[in-house]
Amino acid sequence: MSDPHGLWDDRYLKHFEACDEIWLAGDVVDISICDRLEATGKTCRIVWGNADGQDMHLRYPKDQRFTLEGVSVWMTHIGGYPGKWPSNILAELRQHPVTLFVCGHSHICRAMYDRHLATLMLNPGAAGTFGPQVHRTLMRFALDAGKVQDLEVIELA
Repeated sequence: MSDPHGLWDDRYLKHFEACDEIWLAGDVVDISICDRLEATGKTCRIVWGNADGQDMHLRYPKDQRFTLEGVSVWMTHIGGYPGKWPSNILAELRQHPVTLFVCGHSHICRAMYDRHLATLMLNPGAAGTFGPQVHRTLMRFALDAGKVQDLEVIELA
């Protein structure tokens, strides 16, 4: 998920119930959202975004890089997408390739594959109501044997 901008929705927990991990790609705004997600006991991977305050900056990193189930992942808040990568992101992806790139910021739910970099970019859109999005969205997917599988987009009415 990304960009809740301070909005808590109890349905977050319902939709993440079957998940092993919860990832939050920034612009949380209210750190109590992180507390509630972490209270589930699930592994939570969280990065801060441009709308987050010092409390988020002190507790969470700007970027997370990790490998899980054979999938190399980079999660950050502002990232772009294939064909529109910011120059610093593109340079980093070329120098340190990943299988999966997760970002937020745009509030646009998007899944795109960059065949030149062999990288899948996922932006779950915005979980909150602040911003230009028409629909509030989350993403859920599985990682298995080096592959991203079973991608779902969840719309929150």
